[in-house]
Amino acid sequence: MNVINIEINDAIATIEIQNGKVNAISHDVIDELNAALDQAEAAKATVILTGQAGMFSGGFDLKTMTKGTEFAVKLVNAGSLLTRRMLAFPYPIIIACSGHAIAKGAFILLSADYRIACKGNFKIGLNEVAIGMTMHSAGIEMARARIPNNYLNRSLFNAEIFDPETAVLAGFVDQLAEPSELMATATAVAKQMQQLNMRAHHETKLKERAPMLAALDAAIEADLTSVKFG
Repeated sequence: MNVINIEINDAIATIEIQNGKVNAISHDVIDELNAALDQAEAAKATVILTGQAGMFSGGFDLKTMTKGTEFAVKLVNAGSLLTRRMLAFPYPIIIACSGHAIAKGAFILLSADYRIACKGNFKIGLNEVAIGMTMHSAGIEMARARIPNNYLNRSLFNAEIFDPETAVLAGFVDQLAEPSELMATATAVAKQMQQLNMRAHHETKLKERAPMLAALDAAIEADLTSVKFG
């Protein structure tokens, strides 16, 4: 059973996570997301990444995370490599956040070029500390680079979870839309971004994010031996 659906039309690749009630980020999801990104890159397509109605993603697959440190580290590493790839992707990545985005779901928001979230009673943020997980180094580097200073401690140390309006201020989201208008809004943004010179877009992205990507590479390597849970 596929956990990712992809459709490519008019050089826009719409990728949807479809993995159960909380859209957990499992190894299968990561593998299929990477395969979908391969297809999008081959098609030179702008990407729209979304989830199920009411739920973008609740984070890593807890069944894997609770099997033991070795299993957790491997899944965290695979997730960090995915988001690192997203940050350096040669075409724009837009997220249509269809609902809650917690833990790894929120980190995926931090990995995109433009983020649109649904208005409503949804929760967005990093809850790792609240559930007994010491934040991994790669996560700290991503948060440090993408979250404004006045929200960084609140997100990392205090595990504060935000409503969509506050998530805009906290750097997780760029724009809000009514749920019924989410995909139309994302498509309009994608079409606007298609007017960019993609070589210039990619080269500028890599130049601006070079310090972050270098720090992230070092952090991903460190996490393979230093991540602790509980």
